[in-house]
Order: sequence, then C-alpha cells, then structure tokens
Amino acid sequence: MAAAAAEIGGFTAARMAAPALRPAAPPAPAAAAPPQPRRAVAARSLRTVAAETLTADLAGATNGAVYAQMNSEATTEITSQVTENSRRKTKIVCTIGPSTNTREMIWKLAESGMNVARLNMSHGDHQSHQKVIDLVKEYNAQNTEGNVIAIMLDTKGPEVRSGDVPEPIMLHEGQEFNFTIKRGVSTEDTVSVNYDDFITDVEAGDILLVDGGMMSLAVKSKSADTVKCEVVDGGELKSRRHLNVRGKSATLPSITEKDWEDIKFGVENGVDFYAVSFVKDAKVIHELKDYLKGANADIHVIPKIESADSIPNLQSIIAASDGAMVARGDLGAELPIEDVPLLQAEIVQTCRSMEKPVIVATNMLESMINHPTPTRAEVSDIAIAVREGADAIMLSGETAHGKYPLKAVKVMHTVALRTESSLYNPTTSPGLVAPAQALHNEFSPSQLSKMFGSHSTMMANTLRTPIIVFTQTGSMAVLLSHYRPSSTIFAFTNEERVKQRLALYQGVIPVHMQFSDDAEETFSRAISCLLKGQHVKKGDYVTLVQSGVTSIWREESTHHIQVRKVEG
Repeated sequence: MAAAAAEIGGFTAARMAAPALRPAAPPAPAAAAPPQPRRAVAARSLRTVAAETLTADLAGATNGAVYAQMNSEATTEITSQVTENSRRKTKIVCTIGPSTNTREMIWKLAESGMNVARLNMSHGDHQSHQKVIDLVKEYNAQNTEGNVIAIMLDTKGPEVRSGDVPEPIMLHEGQEFNFTIKRGVSTEDTVSVNYDDFITDVEAGDILLVDGGMMSLAVKSKSADTVKCEVVDGGELKSRRHLNVRGKSATLPSITEKDWEDIKFGVENGVDFYAVSFVKDAKVIHELKDYLKGANADIHVIPKIESADSIPNLQSIIAASDGAMVARGDLGAELPIEDVPLLQAEIVQTCRSMEKPVIVATNMLESMINHPTPTRAEVSDIAIAVREGADAIMLSGETAHGKYPLKAVKVMHTVALRTESSLYNPTTSPGLVAPAQALHNEFSPSQLSKMFGSHSTMMANTLRTPIIVFTQTGSMAVLLSHYRPSSTIFAFTNEERVKQRLALYQGVIPVHMQFSDDAEETFSRAISCLLKGQHVKKGDYVTLVQSGVTSIWREESTHHIQVRKVEG
C-alpha cells in the first residue's frame, strides 16, 4: 500500500541496544564553526543532493548528547509548522450537573474544550450519573478520531454538615450560636450536625468555618452534646452547610459507606478515574487500589489534597496514587488561606517530580456562575496554574449549575492557550521543560526509556515538530508529557482504557487504533488518521518515537527516534 508517511531522503535513525551503551562520537564540526555543545542540536548542511535531506543521530547515551544535522531549507520548512500546529495542552475538567447534563450540552462542552467529565457524588443519584456516563460514552463512540472525554467519579467523602432548617437563619457578629449532635434540632440559636464525634474533635478556641469561610464562629465551650460558639463573621445559614475546623481534620474515615457504594457504581460503569475526597494518608489509597485489583478494575486513583492531615503525608500519598488534585476550597478552610498558593505550587511540583498528573481545582472562574465574564484575578489564577505546570484545571459550579457553562469553558481554554504560547518556546522559555537526565552506573529499561523521552523532546522542540508515539501501556506517552515538549504528543494505542486515561495528561492527544504486525503499515495508518483530522498536512515533519518498557515491533531494548515528512 502507498505509504502516507515517507521517510525523508537520506534519513538515518540511530538504534541503541541496551547491552552496548557506548557514547558515539559526535560529528566533526566545520572548520570555521565553533565546537558543538553537549545536549544541543546543531544545524549545518550535510548534503547538497536534496533540499529536504535531514539526518539525525542520537548518540552519547551516557552523557545525554543529541546531534542532528539538517539542511537549512528543511529547517525553515519545519519551523513554519509551529503556529499552525499550536493547540491547547492543559486539559479542562468539567463538572456535570443540572446546567450541562443533557446530550446537547455535553456535546457542546466537548466541542468547547472539555477533556474530562467529572461526576460529583455529593449531588445527584446513581440514575442521574448513569445518564451522564452513557452520554459521554456515546460521544466517544461517535468521535473516534477526535476529542476523547474521560470520566472522573469524585467521591463525597466524610463531610461534616449542619442539619436541615425550615428557613435560613441569619447569624450576626457577636451572637451566641450552638451546634448539637442531637438529631432534628433547628431553632434560632441551635442546629444539629451529622457527626457524633463533633464534640470530641473541637475544643474551646477553635474556629468553625461554614462553607469554607463564608461564615465563621469561635468555639467558647462544649458540653456532652453541644458546642457553644460566638459568631465572628455572620451570614445566612441554610440547610446542610459544610463545616470545617480550621487547622484540623475530622476523625471520620476517608471512604465512607456511601463512597464504597459509589465506587462500586464506578466499577460497574468502567469510569476512568476516582477523585477521592479528604485523603489523610497513603493507607486509604492502598485500600482502594487493593479493592480495585480484586474487582479486576483498571481505574486510576486521584487523591484530593484538601485536609490539614494530608500535608505532612503529601509525598507518600502521591507516591501511592496515580496523580493528585489540589482541592483549594477545603484546603483553605482547614489551613491558613495565605498558605494555599504555596501548597498549590508544592503539590504541582511534587506530582511533576513523580511523573504523576495534577489537577488544580476550586473557584477558578467562580464569578462566571452568575456573570458572563470572569474577574481579572480569576484569569490570572488560571494562568498561574498553567505556568506552574498543572496537567489539568477544573470547573465545578461554573459548569454544574452556572448560568454560563459554555462561556466558562471557552474562557478557560483561551486563557490556557494564550499562557502556553508564552511558555513553550525552547529558545526563550526553557524553564518548564524537564531537563535531560544522564544515566549513572547500572541502568534499567525504564531509565533507558526516560533518556529517550528526554531526547525525543529535545529533538521535537528543536525541529518544532509534533510527536507521534505508539504505546500499549501509555507509559511512553506519560513520560513524554512529563518532559513537556513544545508541540503536541499524538499517542496511538490499541487499548481503549489507555486511550481514555491519557485524556488527562498535559499535551497528549490519545487516539485508539489497532496495530498491524507491520510497523510501516501502522505508521502509514497513523499519518492518514492525522491527515484526516487535519492535525497535520502534507509537507509537515513529525518526530516518531518507538520506545518504552513494552516492545511493540522493535527488538527488545532497541529504541528509535525518527523524523519523517508527511506525504499525501
């Protein structure tokens, strides 16, 4: 069959076998040229017989050097792709609720930029969430070569809430007000709480926050069943308001009975991610993963970092998990609010260092619940999360019950895209791109994959080409995402679950495609798919990566990085 991707004339790609890691000699520089630096890509004319000749040698494995020589005309042609191939890398998580739970709205959210549909199990029932799951799966089935929407189930967790009140109670500064563990109490100065150990958890001097700080009360004393408070910041107390004690976490288990029922519901429906609320330590992550393993469920676990107890255990929690969510609402209620920006940066950096995806959530476009335009501070908030390197940013009430859900997604998309345009220029802003890593002493296949991921990123950045990677497990696509190349990563996989999971990772566009036993045929089909989707066009160059822990067509421990020109 006619190949849709033709290898560039005279192109040679270095092969490297694991048992023979010896640095290859770099090409000799021209007499008048300065010495070529290590870990750099140097350009000079190699041939005169073809204007499109491109030769790349991946060499010096142990010192991390990459040498490529290219014809200047080819260089100009490749560079011209940059603007045309630019697309948003940071993913958008949208919470689905009454404003968006119809077929029409889910389609429009996807077209506007949604990458992950979040089901908030604090609201709705299994029937309403089942409807959303079915609609998202229908969308994915109809858009096999387009946007992929993953499904995230967010557990309610062990929330402490006030009881029902017939009508809102106005609280005024200096007023005495009580919370009791007696059920069904609702008077002008006392309401129930749903947590029997509330009396044990609070002490005189504690500050109680209602709905993350919308109101606050100082604890003055307590009896066997009642906590007596003084209102510090007043407001309107409605039914079932969320309660926090500043600086403390409730002693409730992280996964409640309701959560387990919701988790089982997620297993039955094959959701892609669990966002687990109020995780305090790694123990709960191991417990959930053991359950999923026993249920033969391939679902990734994302802990929500939102409790005071989680911060001392941050490293172990993320190490045990498949990523993390910076849930800033409760985090800013249980800890001083001025610490939240610093904790956000720490959590993002910790996830990136462990090659785990991270989501920044809560209040990102809160004003757009009721208004058609965001505040300037909200725009800056999105830009900061993108600049810090978050894989995804999340909308909650904005898309669940807001008046302008589509506008909120479009604002988030536009701000993220504009911010990224200032970041991913390898010549001016290299800071976000992870540095190459040299191998030391003994090495493993995973270390070799990291080296190739690093060098693939450097090559794609220098040549300004998109990356095509073929993966059965998703590992190489995840690794490439970690190195944050300046162009898009098209991850072709023959595993449906892997495709869904990769939808969360920064810069990755996953595509499901069956692999042929013949590598060239598979490459051609992949290029044809990208041409059809207008992701590339005839004459573009692409960086093709065959690497990873699991072999597909290549021999064991043999890796390739190729640059190819797209032919129609």
